[in-house]
Amino acid sequence: MGERILPSQNPGHRALLKSASVAVAATLALTACTTNNSQQASSAADQDVAPNEATVSRVVDGDTFVALTSAGEKTVRLLNVDTPETKDPNNPVECLGPEATDALERLLPVGSVVRLELDEEPTDKYGRTLAGVFNSSGTLINAEVARLGLGIPMLIEPNRKFYPAVEEAFEEARTRAVGLNSTEIACLPTQQVEKAVETVETIVALPLTDSTPMLDKSNASLVAALATIAALKAAAAAKNKIHWAAYAPATLAALVSRLDSSASEAAARQAAIKSKKKSVADAAAAKAARAKVEAAAAAAAEAERIRNLPPVYVPPAPPVDAPPVYVPPVVPAPITDPYAGYTGPRCYAPGGKTWRPCG
Repeated sequence: MGERILPSQNPGHRALLKSASVAVAATLALTACTTNNSQQASSAADQDVAPNEATVSRVVDGDTFVALTSAGEKTVRLLNVDTPETKDPNNPVECLGPEATDALERLLPVGSVVRLELDEEPTDKYGRTLAGVFNSSGTLINAEVARLGLGIPMLIEPNRKFYPAVEEAFEEARTRAVGLNSTEIACLPTQQVEKAVETVETIVALPLTDSTPMLDKSNASLVAALATIAALKAAAAAKNKIHWAAYAPATLAALVSRLDSSASEAAARQAAIKSKKKSVADAAAAKAARAKVEAAAAAAAEAERIRNLPPVYVPPAPPVDAPPVYVPPVVPAPITDPYAGYTGPRCYAPGGKTWRPCG
């Protein structure tokens, strides 16, 4: 992968880069001339390789390969096209990077002879030969990589010789929605963005109730979605991810706007949920406090009632070893006979308890 500069970048920066590139190229070219050993030169001469021809030795990645030229073995960088990164030790392999490498291996089989056509600056700051690469059929490989949707047009002034052909090929890939323009490859930004935004929007759409989950680190799906959004926004802003560059600025702006809207709505929703839960918690705390006060008052009133009760009567205990109380016998009342000495007939009153002499 080479240094990426888009057409919209600062012209002053491009001029500075051009000057630096020229100086570096001159230094590297001088170094190459002094370090190529005689054995490599004689080997190339023995094979009768034309000055602008090269034999492919191996493919490095989607836009770089090593070839044997008349001046020895060179690393060749395809001009005006940039493919996803696979070799950067400080960054992960980018989406479709391995596919781009496989494609270049098919386009440039080991042992095949290609024609190299240089532009104004023949090498980059890494010492790689910058060239338009044509196969034996005259096909521009730079454009073929873009036509597969596996590389985007890249312009580093003053080398713009093959830029129009690469740009036209990539537009064809965009029309066919292949490679970096696909809508079905999960690792591409559009799919990641859509999935992340849908996750956030689904969570945001949940009805706000006491049981609504908090939109915080405990919500794994939300955390993952927002992390994806943040990473893709950063990549879009930095313009340092090859798969973002496949999208038009207007499309990028729309995606970022949608992400910002979803993230803002999620933040507002989180604030609303926190406020709702705080209100519920405050109401529960107030209710508990009131219940505590009421219970304390009831307990105090009961204690006061108990204190005001009359004392309970306790009969005195009987004296120990007291003599029994004498109870005199009941003497029946004497019977008086009003007719003492009467022996004649008796007439009893009803019930038979009283009588009188019968006359």
